[in-house]
Amino acid sequence: MSANKYEDATHEVNSRFLKMRKRIDIFLPPTYHQQPSHYFRLVIMNDGQDAKVLKIRENLDRLHLNQEIHPTILVAVHATQRIQEYGTAGHPDYANRGNKARTYTNFVVHELIPFLTHHYRLIKTPDTTAILGFSLGGLSAFDIAWSNPHIFGRVGVCSGSFWWRRHSANDDLAQIDRIMHDIVRNGYKKEGLKFWFEAGTNDETSDRNHNGIIDAIEDTLDLIAELILKGYDNQKDIKYVEVQGGEHNQRTWALVIPDFLKWAFGR
Repeated sequence: MSANKYEDATHEVNSRFLKMRKRIDIFLPPTYHQQPSHYFRLVIMNDGQDAKVLKIRENLDRLHLNQEIHPTILVAVHATQRIQEYGTAGHPDYANRGNKARTYTNFVVHELIPFLTHHYRLIKTPDTTAILGFSLGGLSAFDIAWSNPHIFGRVGVCSGSFWWRRHSANDDLAQIDRIMHDIVRNGYKKEGLKFWFEAGTNDETSDRNHNGIIDAIEDTLDLIAELILKGYDNQKDIKYVEVQGGEHNQRTWALVIPDFLKWAFGR
């Protein structure tokens, strides 16, 4: 392994909450073994099984070589039953998807974080700990960070499934019944928590309310509006990246991951 390249390791973490062993892939910066007294920032990433197609190693290597980010450990958590594990904890959607989201959150907070803390040198402050997700995994990442700001101070969401709702798209309540928007609206400002969002103009073609804005973009912008109403600063606390021609796939997300990492832990 080159002295300038990220190293990787694989673990299986036993989860009593999920009643299974969860595979995680660890990406360690070159300086991890070169500086044995140094402690590191952490990114937890949902859908870790997609790390290769998301070009995680290549992105981390390039950012490290160019000294664009602080040395950071990235932990890619493989999804097992993603349609049930990802969602909003305690709030399944109208089709009962996400009914294990609370269990998955408990795994991340009460099993994965302690495991990582025990095995790796982490700084362990919210402003040095981030979580990242894509699509339904992005909804999960946002929900986990929102519920645990004492752990996560940064959250990144690519093409987040913020359509998540209690009624189907054919129901008149679909537009006003989005679960994550409601959770934020009825919650309180989590001091120190910062948000990064991406949406692509070709994420989808659906336009529930026929206003000329695709749902993926509108749902994201509406959630940002809820955050601003809570008192978050649209410049200091929130970043929104709209990718012209961006699609709902790993190819687009791989292109914007460096922007997220530089936003979260840039030098």
